[in-house]
Amino acid sequence: MSPGRPDWATDGRDWPNRAASRFVRAAGFRWHVQVAGRGPVLLLAHGTGAATHSWRGLLPLLARRFTVVAPDLPGHGFTNTPAGGRLSLPVMARALTELVRALGLPPDLAIGHSAGAAILARMTLDGGIAPRAVIGLNAALLPFEGFAGQVFSPIARLLAGVPAVPWFFARRAAGPGVVERLLRDTGSALDPEGVELYARLVRRPAHVAAALGMMANWDLHPLLRDLRRLRPPLVLLVGGADRTIPPADARRLKAMLPALRVIPLPGLGHLAHEEDPARIATLVAGLAEELGLATGPASLAEA
Repeated sequence: MSPGRPDWATDGRDWPNRAASRFVRAAGFRWHVQVAGRGPVLLLAHGTGAATHSWRGLLPLLARRFTVVAPDLPGHGFTNTPAGGRLSLPVMARALTELVRALGLPPDLAIGHSAGAAILARMTLDGGIAPRAVIGLNAALLPFEGFAGQVFSPIARLLAGVPAVPWFFARRAAGPGVVERLLRDTGSALDPEGVELYARLVRRPAHVAAALGMMANWDLHPLLRDLRRLRPPLVLLVGGADRTIPPADARRLKAMLPALRVIPLPGLGHLAHEEDPARIATLVAGLAEELGLATGPASLAEA
């Protein structure tokens, strides 16, 4: 384990859904991935700066009806990043495709949170996976516009290129209430366990470096151009209180993509699946049944 990386023996000692965890080598990465349940395969992709812990409440509910595959994305959590690896959208999409192939679990349904939705859409467009639908949870699919677009990526690239920056952020995160305030700024309210799990990772410089590396190399313009030829249905679950991805983004996408389906989540923020996993599970169950992928009660939470 390289210095600054989350350590499975200590940071992962009580990791959520640890019994489902395994380590797999694919595409030059040593992946931490959780596989649980039986039934149609459902692939989960978390967002920037998160890890499999973000599915701690949702994964067990979904595993009642699906074979759930949930990896830590490259550089995040307990998945490493090869030296010099660029965490661009195409690179991460290809890497995750190789992991899915190594596992022999092609997804019937793909659900991505925030930037994870962009990765799954890219994988689908490139023919790496062929899910019956792609579901975005507060999906980050639109590039930053105007001044933010001109400034954000260059600053992220600058920060990502300075080795001391992740260590500085990690030390700052050790301060009282820092991570809690960052999470609260997303519009979501997490319980103390959820806050502590994020803090555990943010205090590790390698995890912070991966998040910065994603932001520095992220370009959504090609994806936005290609979304019109996405064959499976694209469904967006949109938190009404999301302060990270404005709900208005979904309306903009709907204007570009008339076939897009938008499902509001009133009162929930950017981390909606952590705030109310039962509500998300119920929605996913209903969508799966519409696609002929699941039978039985519409609510997985009540199964």
